[in-house]
Amino acid sequence: MWHTAAMSTSSDLAALSSISAQVDDLSRRITVLAESYGETPDSAVASELFSTERAFASARRSLDRATTLLNQLPG
Repeated sequence: MWHTAAMSTSSDLAALSSISAQVDDLSRRITVLAESYGETPDSAVASELFSTERAFASARRSLDRATTLLNQLPG
C-alpha cells in the first residue's frame, strides 16, 4: 500500500518519532551492556554488542532522513 499526496503524514511522523525513541532506548541499553563486557575476558561479546550499537546508530540516521523527507511532503 502506497501513500498518496492527499493522505496526512502526521500519523506517520508520530510513528517515526516513536520508533526513533525506541531505537535510542535500545541503543543505550546495548551500550551499557557492551561496556559491562568491555574489560572482561568476554571482550568478544562487547565487540559484537558495539557492532550492534553501530547498526542502531545507522538505523537512527535513516529514520531521521525519512522523517526529514516526510516533513517535506506537501499536505
